[in-house]
Amino acid sequence: MSRTVTVVGAGPVGLMLACELALADVETIVLERQPEPTGQSRGMAINAGVVELLTQRGLMDALRPYGMSWPRAHLAQLWLDPARLTERHENTFLLPQSALEQRLEEQAIKLGVDVRRGHRVVNVEQDGIGVAVDVETGTGGHRLRTSYLVGCDGPASTVRELAGIPFPGTELPFHGLVGDLSVQPTDGLLQKLGAQMLGGGLYAAAPAGPLVIRISTGEFDRSPADPDAPVTMAELRAAVLRLTGEPLDGGEPRWLARWNNATRLADRYRDRRVLLAGDAAHVHFPLGGQALSTGIEDAVNLGWKLAATVRGTAPDGLLDTYETERRPVGARACATTRAQSALMYPMDRVSPLRDLFNELIELDAVNEHLVKLVGGLDVRYPVRPDLADPHPLLGRRLAAVPLTTVDGASTVAELLHRGRGVLLDLSGGSTKPDATGWADRVDTVAAEPTAEIDATALLLRPDGYVAWVGADGRSALTEALGTWFGPAA
Repeated sequence: MSRTVTVVGAGPVGLMLACELALADVETIVLERQPEPTGQSRGMAINAGVVELLTQRGLMDALRPYGMSWPRAHLAQLWLDPARLTERHENTFLLPQSALEQRLEEQAIKLGVDVRRGHRVVNVEQDGIGVAVDVETGTGGHRLRTSYLVGCDGPASTVRELAGIPFPGTELPFHGLVGDLSVQPTDGLLQKLGAQMLGGGLYAAAPAGPLVIRISTGEFDRSPADPDAPVTMAELRAAVLRLTGEPLDGGEPRWLARWNNATRLADRYRDRRVLLAGDAAHVHFPLGGQALSTGIEDAVNLGWKLAATVRGTAPDGLLDTYETERRPVGARACATTRAQSALMYPMDRVSPLRDLFNELIELDAVNEHLVKLVGGLDVRYPVRPDLADPHPLLGRRLAAVPLTTVDGASTVAELLHRGRGVLLDLSGGSTKPDATGWADRVDTVAAEPTAEIDATALLLRPDGYVAWVGADGRSALTEALGTWFGPAA
């Protein structure tokens, strides 16, 4: 039986999943139909949730020279203030998606992942012990045998279609265009940077590099004449004129593309040995990086569970928790982005509602709730559904809180770099939580108590979520270790 996992799609979600699997010593293959990276960046920022996940794996430091922290967030272009949060969290980070993909691919290859470009999946057959994947390349076809297959291949996922997983939802009339234009220092376009909410939709012009301007337009209740036709500069200029009433002066296209207003959620995230993650499992209106954060979180949630399953150390039902934890998050992302789009059009009717929201955002509790929602920071898993009044930290991911350990200064995020569980002892020596039987899967770390963590001890899953709090007692710790990491060695 093969112990290899095959991931389809070399976007951020597929590459992040590959890194997670390889970090856990699982042989991983990535199949990507594009022969080379496109270098295009539909996204120009990663939100706070993605920054925290990348920090957990030690990947953010290499990205920081290529971008900048951005202490802002928005709900439907209503501006929020992350600085008013009561907890420690990262800011949004301005970074082209192409830079993130390049860093993730470099890390995947460093960890031993086999990234195969120009490989297109054409058929999938499952049995009780694995998956047969038929692949076509530029030089012919072959059959690949793998233990599990994960589709991270976008909204039009071939893996999802071949697995027969329905993808219900809606697609509203919308004409969205995006493109990067090369400009000259004298172009008038450089004087018209910014984002606008207009009667017909959205217009934005922002720097995307030295003498490169990203233009985005979105028109509600209007469909393109041919959604599959290549975007032309004439089409983009016409859209800008309709929205703003002013011509688009200057600029030569480097690339142009379409975007739409579709909301879809897969009926299930798993069919036996085929799983879905990212846009293959959920798509929604692209606002504030929520699609990327939801997809990266899928990858980190799935990676350690699938690795344990392949290695044979997973407790019963562990892989099933991927869908039970992540599908509700995907459903919520679909719902909240639909709510945001309803706050954006038609402007003549929603303006009073937007004014009211701006008033509410001045309230600290409302601002905090919305910052966490749009930043992917509000996820809480029901890791102990049997508890009537669970500890506030239970089921949540800890941020990169500073720690002082016997080895010196550290952070919660640094303890998770290895992708293992962590039993964090903050008791100051008054108690000794014990995970000796799980030392091959869980690191025990003692650190000085900190006011930022209201607990004497915590058990962290490899994805950084709290599975046990010291107040629940030693027997609950043993139960939690068995639930998430299997029986003691």
